Amino acid sequence: MPVRIVTDSACDLDQALVDQHGIEVVPLSIRFGDDEFVDRIELSNEEFYARMAASDTLPETAAPSPGAFEQAFRKQGASGDAVVCINLSAALSATMQSAATAAASLEGEIAVTVVDSKALTLGLGNIVVAAAEAAAAGASPTDIEAKVEDLSSRTRMWGMLDTLDNLLKGGRIGKAQQLMGSVLSIKPILDMSTGEVHEAAKPRTHKKGLLWLRDKVLEFGDDIETLWVMAGDPDDAGELVDLLAADYTGEIGQGRIGPVIGTHGGPGVLGVTFWVKP
Repeated sequence: MPVRIVTDSACDLDQALVDQHGIEVVPLSIRFGDDEFVDRIELSNEEFYARMAASDTLPETAAPSPGAFEQAFRKQGASGDAVVCINLSAALSATMQSAATAAASLEGEIAVTVVDSKALTLGLGNIVVAAAEAAAAGASPTDIEAKVEDLSSRTRMWGMLDTLDNLLKGGRIGKAQQLMGSVLSIKPILDMSTGEVHEAAKPRTHKKGLLWLRDKVLEFGDDIETLWVMAGDPDDAGELVDLLAADYTGEIGQGRIGPVIGTHGGPGVLGVTFWVKP
């Protein structure tokens, strides 16, 4: 019996890839004040960014309930198949905790393994696709868990914020910092390679930020596997892809950062992710 793969909507995988690999995606929820929307179902990427641009308050994310994961596990395990659930970094969200609670409630009924990807957006998505490919090739839950942990340890990810407005709205910086950062055109770059968020650089101007990201990728040379550029606005990824393509000869994928990560990154958020070769 094949192993079934479940993840959450922070994976930012295109629906065509989800369908191709038979992946079950459990959605988080996005709240704008009193209005709550189910990611990917009630709120598209386009609707999310348009609503965020028009809102004076920062949207919020809510993890799926254990019940939502239990429903997904029952669906995927209905024929007696084992389930492996790969989630958004536990350091950033309660999503994995909900999945683990659901898995525990089904103990003895459905075999569910819950794994922390220690990744987000397409860093998570890449791992999920690799797990689904391994499952289709006949890998066991133990083998898939080991693969996820290996890929997680080799994942690298950096993201750049185009504006400090969301950090101000979320109470993470004060108005003075926001004003000074805006005057200096600071574009914070964050390192999320470990599943936690750490400041990596504070380039001044968007162009310098793009060059920093390009140079960071090129530092790894031929040790890169599965390079992706992802952005809230697909058009924003093009300039970085062009900069990379001048020196990087491998394939460069492009993806969309969805509402879960876009809530915190704000409009204009973009980044890169890849695996380091073992």
